Amino acid sequence: MDLGLKGLKAILVGANGGIGRAVAHALADEGCDVAVCGRSQGKVDKIAGELATRPVKSLAEAADVTDPAAVPAFVERAAQALGGCDIFISFTSVNPGEDTDAAWQLVLDTDILPMRRGIAAALPFLKQSKAGSIVCMSSTGAVEEFMGVQPYNALKAAVIAYSSAQAQALASLGIRCNCVTPGPVWTEDGPWPQIKEHMNDFYNSIMGQLPLGAMTSGEDMARTIAFVASPACRTMTGANIVVDSGLTKRVQF
Repeated sequence: MDLGLKGLKAILVGANGGIGRAVAHALADEGCDVAVCGRSQGKVDKIAGELATRPVKSLAEAADVTDPAAVPAFVERAAQALGGCDIFISFTSVNPGEDTDAAWQLVLDTDILPMRRGIAAALPFLKQSKAGSIVCMSSTGAVEEFMGVQPYNALKAAVIAYSSAQAQALASLGIRCNCVTPGPVWTEDGPWPQIKEHMNDFYNSIMGQLPLGAMTSGEDMARTIAFVASPACRTMTGANIVVDSGLTKRVQF
């Protein structure tokens, strides 16, 4: 299947590692020009080298997404470097695992507000695209009990509602907005290898909740996101796609 991604321009925030890095690879392999930013300069340098091996335009920068000016400025530079923006995705995330004012503020500053600011900054460019697409990243913590009472779960649920509202607001402009809700995803540079090594009982408890018996790989997750973002499903908007090896037990209405 031709996803229609060749020649499109994707701006990915928080994509120097984990799922975001896998998505950057998947999009570039489909011929999509890609700009990524992330906090760690070492990881940024690594993905810059990886993208340079593909025959596409690419940009990679270090950025502190908690700085209110950082994401809009990156989106502007990326759109200028690539020649526009057809796809916007923010992958920034943090889970402090506690229910405190400080934890709520941390998730807002690191996860939710960078996404909102990035979408706002990308909109002028997406409006000029014939394939404008936004993908919002939630978590099964939003739809299934996960580690008790904590802001991460509540605010990831808010992402689903925000994505749905954006889909309705932007449809008349020809811009799609969908949400992807991953369960546990295994990437070499993600959190699960460390959890397996240092929190083995917790790791085993999660594995025991996966009917398919394996976590989603970063590559599988990336292929799903690339499809959702692509013109191959040009009338899908307002959807919430759960990819979790069966972790979520609810009926997916």
